[in-house]
Amino acid sequence: MLDNHIEAALNAQIAMEAQSSHFYLAMATWADTTGLNGTSAFLYKHSDEERQHMLKLIRFVNERGGTARIPALEAPESTFSGLKAIFTTLLEHETRVTASINEVVDLCLSRKDYTTQNFMQWYVAEQIEEEALARTILDKLAMIGSDSAGLYLFDRDLGQLETEA
Repeated sequence: MLDNHIEAALNAQIAMEAQSSHFYLAMATWADTTGLNGTSAFLYKHSDEERQHMLKLIRFVNERGGTARIPALEAPESTFSGLKAIFTTLLEHETRVTASINEVVDLCLSRKDYTTQNFMQWYVAEQIEEEALARTILDKLAMIGSDSAGLYLFDRDLGQLETEA
C-alpha cells in the first residue's frame, strides 16, 4: 500500500506529465500550421511520449494500492515566435519536470519507500535524456542562425528523430 504522501506526490507527477503532453501538443499544432512539418512530427511524438509517461505512473499508483487521479488540464500557450522560442520553452519545462521528479525521489527516500524510489529511477534517467536533447537542439539552432536552407534541413532531420516512450 502506498504511503499517502507518496501517493499525493505521484498524483502531482501524473498531472505534470499530462500537462506536458498537452503542452507539446500545442507546440506541435503551432509548428504544423507554420509549415514546420518535421518539427511538428517530432513534437507530436513527444506529446505521445509524455502521455505514456503519465500512463506508466497511473498504472504504478493503482498497482501499489493507491488511486491515480486524472487531472484537469489548463490550456497551454499556443503561439510562439519561432523555433528557438519553442525549444527554449521546452528546455525550461523539462528542467521543471526534472525538479519535480527529484522531489518525488527525495520524498521516497525520506519515507523509506524504496520500491517507489526504484520505479522513479526510470524517470530520473529519462529526464537526463530529455534535457540533453533539448540542449542539443538549441545548439543546432544557434549554429544555423537565420539560414533558411539550414532551417529547412533542421526541420527535415528533426522529423526523422526517434523518440521512445
